[in-house]
Amino acid sequence: MSSANQDATRGQIEAELDDPLRALGLDIEAVEITPAGKRRILRVAVDKDGGVTLDEVAEATREVNRVLDGSEVMGEQPYTLEVTSRGVDRPLTLPRHWRRNAGRLVKVAFADGRAATGRILDSNEEQVTLDVGGTRQQVAYAEVKKALVQVEFNRPTDGPGDDGDDGGDDEAGEA
Repeated sequence: MSSANQDATRGQIEAELDDPLRALGLDIEAVEITPAGKRRILRVAVDKDGGVTLDEVAEATREVNRVLDGSEVMGEQPYTLEVTSRGVDRPLTLPRHWRRNAGRLVKVAFADGRAATGRILDSNEEQVTLDVGGTRQQVAYAEVKKALVQVEFNRPTDGPGDDGDDGGDDEAGEA
């Protein structure tokens, strides 16, 4: 499949999946089609505010299957469907990505060649506010060439984006 055909197919897939996945409260973050021998792998990445659960990914998988089974967009060639969450390795490219990662550490490469690592404090449709070494820095998205969330093993638990829930069962041991 040529690159132009693949781009058109990706666009058609996104168009067909957008409304059904929005009805589940999910956004399409990426659609990728990769050749794999005689088959293709169709990867659909989804996300929402607060992140997605495994149950939501399973529900999205069923919905994507239902939509594509009733469509001609994938043609006759067999494919394997993978529905995943967005993942931390994907760059922050839209305002919602910044909002969803409030409190996280991010490495930013600027269009002018500078770089900075800071914690996302706040964001809106035009810019993000970062804490860079204790200094608040407002950055317009137009200034950002690439931004990636940094994996932290000892992430602070009292900053923005922390809901105070450690994932434990607060009812445990109470009678």
